[in-house]
Amino acid sequence: MSVMSNSELKINVLGKWIKEYDNIVFFGGAGVSTESGIPDFRSVDGLYNQKYDYPPETILSHEFFCSKVSEFYRFYKDKMLCIDVKPNKAHIALARMEKCGKLKAVVTQNIDGLHQAAGSKKVFELHGSVHRNYCVSCGREFDALYIKNSDGVPSCDKCGHLIKPDVVLYGEGLDNKTVQGAIDAISKADLLIVGGTSLAVYPANGLINYFKGKKIAMINKSPTDYDDKVDLLISDGIAGVLDKACEIAAIK
Repeated sequence: MSVMSNSELKINVLGKWIKEYDNIVFFGGAGVSTESGIPDFRSVDGLYNQKYDYPPETILSHEFFCSKVSEFYRFYKDKMLCIDVKPNKAHIALARMEKCGKLKAVVTQNIDGLHQAAGSKKVFELHGSVHRNYCVSCGREFDALYIKNSDGVPSCDKCGHLIKPDVVLYGEGLDNKTVQGAIDAISKADLLIVGGTSLAVYPANGLINYFKGKKIAMINKSPTDYDDKVDLLISDGIAGVLDKACEIAAIK
């Protein structure tokens, strides 16, 4: 008889919790999408450790967008518009949990839209989405493909003015309605699953402090400052963990 590893034992616990609780919320970040081929920001292979003329944190700022918009879009189209990637097992597992009534909401720091692509309906996108873009003058909306296929800086095909992605750049505030929705969902949850996030970005990282429920599970390959505050810590890849946990919870 084989003996389960420590990680397998913890995944088994998570699976039992998913089966037990019917009001679950997931809070995630860039690590959820890395297994789909989208680089995160702080890992060894992340965007912060690649070489550009300016640091990504500078390029993805409101000030840079306003002052060097052509350089912003050169980076943005190359590194942020990952519109050909597909959802991985983590996105699919969460969509299955929502479909069967277990998961009430996904709160994400990601802008890639992969949760919706996998089938999730209740998604609070704290930092916006690359799939929504608007003209700064007339408000006309454009999809990500329009931005990707534009030459240089994309302009409105109606009035000719600049188009801005509906993403929260450094120096910009979060959407109040989205934040409030996330807070309401987290504060009412019985089980909060946190994964794929360094919990280093303010104010998003403070949202988990609104949790008042029964259990918090953390799934991360790297440690965070919140690790000692959770009930279950799984140091493994999130896609495999959630897929296996759903299997244990008999979620098809």
